[in-house]
Amino acid sequence: MNATRRGILTAVPIIGAGVLGVGFWRMLSDMRSGAFDPRAIKNPNVGKPIPSFAMPGLPGLGDGFTDAELKAQHRPVLVNFFASWCIPCVAEMPGLRAISRNMPIWGIAYEDKPENASAFIQRDGSPYARVASDRHGRVAIDWGVTGVPESFLVAPGGRIIWHGSAALDPQIYEAEIRPRLAGL
Repeated sequence: MNATRRGILTAVPIIGAGVLGVGFWRMLSDMRSGAFDPRAIKNPNVGKPIPSFAMPGLPGLGDGFTDAELKAQHRPVLVNFFASWCIPCVAEMPGLRAISRNMPIWGIAYEDKPENASAFIQRDGSPYARVASDRHGRVAIDWGVTGVPESFLVAPGGRIIWHGSAALDPQIYEAEIRPRLAGL
């Protein structure tokens, strides 16, 4: 009886490690074939109206904005969550400036000190038509943000039609956002 209990206690971790190993191997093999994208985060808010919010602006950059102002837009708006402490956010700024020539981008500083976010935006030129501060991250939670940078394409009237969980650049804009704009 003790040998059986000892055998079970020995087998459980070995079987667990084997299952994890198979799962890890499968994930790596899917990444190699292109079937798995570790940055592809499915946001449950895509296809739904934007959540209700009101956020203050950043020093020297305007008054912030509300969900009602975003819903009132007659053109699609790209909403970008960013932070001054976020390295990918720094890397995406040139791409956002290029994209902003084609469509309005509204920025939301995520869990950032307002003075740091203002300095970050003003350093190389702002891509944002409007900018607001989500100092404690509560608005980001309602949007389903899991980290920064993340962006959402909002259709006129306030419905989310696309979500991206990586730094944006003109190639992503052309491949993923422009086709959705053409469908509006």
